Amino acid sequence: MKKPLICLGSASPRRSELLHQIAVAHVIRSANIDESSRLDESPEHYVLRMALEKGRAVLARADLSAPVLPVLAADTVVVLDEKMMGKPCDQADGLAMLRSLSGRRHKVMTAVALLAPGYEASCLSISNVEFCAMSEADMLAYWRTGEPVDKAGGYGIQGYAATFIKNIEGSFSGVMGLPLFETGQLLREIGIDVCEACWPG
Repeated sequence: MKKPLICLGSASPRRSELLHQIAVAHVIRSANIDESSRLDESPEHYVLRMALEKGRAVLARADLSAPVLPVLAADTVVVLDEKMMGKPCDQADGLAMLRSLSGRRHKVMTAVALLAPGYEASCLSISNVEFCAMSEADMLAYWRTGEPVDKAGGYGIQGYAATFIKNIEGSFSGVMGLPLFETGQLLREIGIDVCEACWPG
């Protein structure tokens, strides 16, 4: 087993899968923070702030008696008509979200932050996603898969919802929750070369 290069400050299995995709060995430490938005806070500011605050919370719990792994944290929001859409609280809420997305374009913003003692860097990935028009039967069937329950905007692009998406402009991995281009750039800035990490040994 490879020695971990970073700490992923997220319990999201999708983000962990994406790091495995580029062979970046990591440990997982979830962040428990207040994710409330502030009055008149823009989606861009909110998602960047959340990524940094998650990373800071995880870094603050690190054992300073041992070498501290860099912490990679991320946050994702779905934005429709300049309003952020969180995770659905129940079936009615989830179906309402899908109705609002049906036949329309929306933005998915994912911020990534990389932190180490005395170091912070962050970046933002913005993608445009277009849904086809969905019938009530389509939306109900999708909800019943269980996939939308814990996803911002009530859908996951990597699952069944891919059959409803007509077009995407931007980062597929960013819509999933961790834009790999931006992640690779941040890691290279602290000396972790993703291509070298892919080699066994």
